Amino acid sequence: MEIDLSAFHFLRPLWLWLLMPAVLLPLVWRRRNDVRARWRKFIAPELLEHLLVGDTRTYRLQPVHSLAVLLALGAVAAAGPTWEQVRPPFSQDKAPMVIALALNRSMDATDVPPTRLERAKAKVLDIARSRKGARTGLVVYAGTSHLVVPPTEDPAMLELYAPALATGLMPKDGKRMDLALDVAERLLSRDEAAGTIVFIGDGLDAASREAFVARAKASKQQLLWLAAGTSKGGTVRNADGTVATDASGVPVTAGFDADGIRKLASAAGIPLASLRADGDDVVWVQRRAQTYLAEMDEAHREARWQENGFWLVVPVLLLVLLSFRRGWTVKWLPVVVLSLAFAATPDGVRAADAAPQHSGWRWIDAFATRDQQGRWYYERGDFATAAARFEDPMWKGRAQYAAKDYGDALATFSQIFTQQKNETAAFYMGNSLAHLGDYEGAIKAYEIALKLHPGWAEATANIALMKDLLKADEQTEEAHQQPSQGQDKEDTKKGKGAQQTVVSMAPTEDVWLRGLNTSPAMFLRQRFEQEAATPSVKPVAGGSSASIGGAKAAAP
Repeated sequence: MEIDLSAFHFLRPLWLWLLMPAVLLPLVWRRRNDVRARWRKFIAPELLEHLLVGDTRTYRLQPVHSLAVLLALGAVAAAGPTWEQVRPPFSQDKAPMVIALALNRSMDATDVPPTRLERAKAKVLDIARSRKGARTGLVVYAGTSHLVVPPTEDPAMLELYAPALATGLMPKDGKRMDLALDVAERLLSRDEAAGTIVFIGDGLDAASREAFVARAKASKQQLLWLAAGTSKGGTVRNADGTVATDASGVPVTAGFDADGIRKLASAAGIPLASLRADGDDVVWVQRRAQTYLAEMDEAHREARWQENGFWLVVPVLLLVLLSFRRGWTVKWLPVVVLSLAFAATPDGVRAADAAPQHSGWRWIDAFATRDQQGRWYYERGDFATAAARFEDPMWKGRAQYAAKDYGDALATFSQIFTQQKNETAAFYMGNSLAHLGDYEGAIKAYEIALKLHPGWAEATANIALMKDLLKADEQTEEAHQQPSQGQDKEDTKKGKGAQQTVVSMAPTEDVWLRGLNTSPAMFLRQRFEQEAATPSVKPVAGGSSASIGGAKAAAP
């Protein structure tokens, strides 16, 4: 390795002031122990040489010289000598991703078994599961586009809603990829890391082609497309599995314009691949997302100087070992006093007070910080151990949340919010409260997050979800608390109050899952209809009849 001496400098040059005591220490020691200098005032020089006993002019290595060298080497090492630049590590290890899934009618075609949509939903879950520790969101589109799950690190949310997705949930049929792109970009716009948007569908409405190409070229996110379908097309199935027919009883088939899709992807600059029976398409998406993250991160990062002072630790250790020689003595009392003085400074006291208490020292502590250890366990899915290792409160709370320890996670995020008024902490407080079944408390936490972070789509979507869950719980409670014959109203009220107390005071994961599983499809249908009633983007004229690869009636 060539060293560019012209770039040699010290990162912390103030530590070089310690070279002065390193040089003065042997001189002071020599002057103090010089017998001739002490007796020269009282005895004539020509007589003094004959009165001294021993070889006083012999100069040999003394403990003070070793101490001076150690001090000099330590000063140079602490000053941070450097001569080369390196790139800092990635700010984030995982790329955020939003999957835009098509729910148009032609996705029920059977040319990709069992249907295009069922294969696509399986791929959505496979992609989410392959991205441990990374945030993945889900958007659906047809004639309109809607958010299903905001970017989350928990694949369980996608596993809850993805199976319930069906083409019949959408208020209007179509292939408005441009609307899906708008929703996905809003989700990723506030994220510092480079994101990826993955479209899974079988075509695009011809009327919205120009708008989509223009928006795709202007997008700051990476766009990918997994095409669902084959050139031969297939018959369209109903929700019950029967073959769909038109008004005259002719079976409905869905085509697939492979050439048109390739031309569209090329014009928009979108890498294109097909849904596969194996996992190569999932690997392709994951690699593309990570590569794009690395490229964008590399372009925005500034190089830093690599510190090389740690190499001086080796000669320092050797000198320390050689110093344990018989007959070598050093008065360490001044060193101990100085060490205690530095330890008693206000900064030292504050650092000691701020340092969290640990169960005990482990050998790995000599090689990695507690946060580094926590990140190692976190990336490998051992969230409970990671939570015990982390010192950083935000990472500790995230690990506790990932380990489903929602009570401790709530306490950690509450403490962070109290100290920092952090919108992320407020958002995770809402998530923890939601998992604990306190939907009203979760709504308040999300509202706080929205005040600190206006327009936060994930917080807005979660508030809507909590309100629907509250309504579902109220309906369930009312159904279970209908008064039986011979039971008075007063007993009914008491029973209802008692049940509400149990739910709010002792919520469990079962309560959360029961509320979510009441009817995911019905919940999504109602929300999509409400959002479609007040569209933010006007539909393109032409509808779905001019779509690429749209559904059509087969010739008799």
